[in-house]
Amino acid sequence: MDPNSASALSPDQARPTVLDAGQTRVIPVIEEQAVITREVVESGRVRLAKTVHEREELLEIPLQHEEVLVERIPVNQFVADGATAPGLRYDGDTTIIPVLREVVVTRLLVVEEIRVTKRAVSTTLRQPITLRHEEMHVSRPAAAGAASEESARATPTE
Repeated sequence: MDPNSASALSPDQARPTVLDAGQTRVIPVIEEQAVITREVVESGRVRLAKTVHEREELLEIPLQHEEVLVERIPVNQFVADGATAPGLRYDGDTTIIPVLREVVVTRLLVVEEIRVTKRAVSTTLRQPITLRHEEMHVSRPAAAGAASEESARATPTE
């Protein structure tokens, strides 16, 4: 309704009225209120595709292990009378372990020595392994009308 239109008013409201003293007139007060609502609207779509790529790589891995070299050295020497029996001893990285045997003369004879030497050996191991990485592709599907136009353009004509 247009508030400026005279035809929208009732006949009593269209005529100006003069009120006598003591009379009251009720004037309606109008208030507008806004009503806000929410609505979920799809504004577009996104399609995600993940591609996994694999590649072979040859890794060089340094390894270390210890090797023990055992030597048997014949000595065949008697231990001096009254001396203590020779014990375990070290010569650098080599451990020397005397092997004793009692003989009838009751003297100790060093028959042989066993020498144990440790050394660190480094090698490189070549091991093929498979490495993966992922790639994401984002595309926006065309609207229904646009998809048919694209397919029409992509179709060869005879």
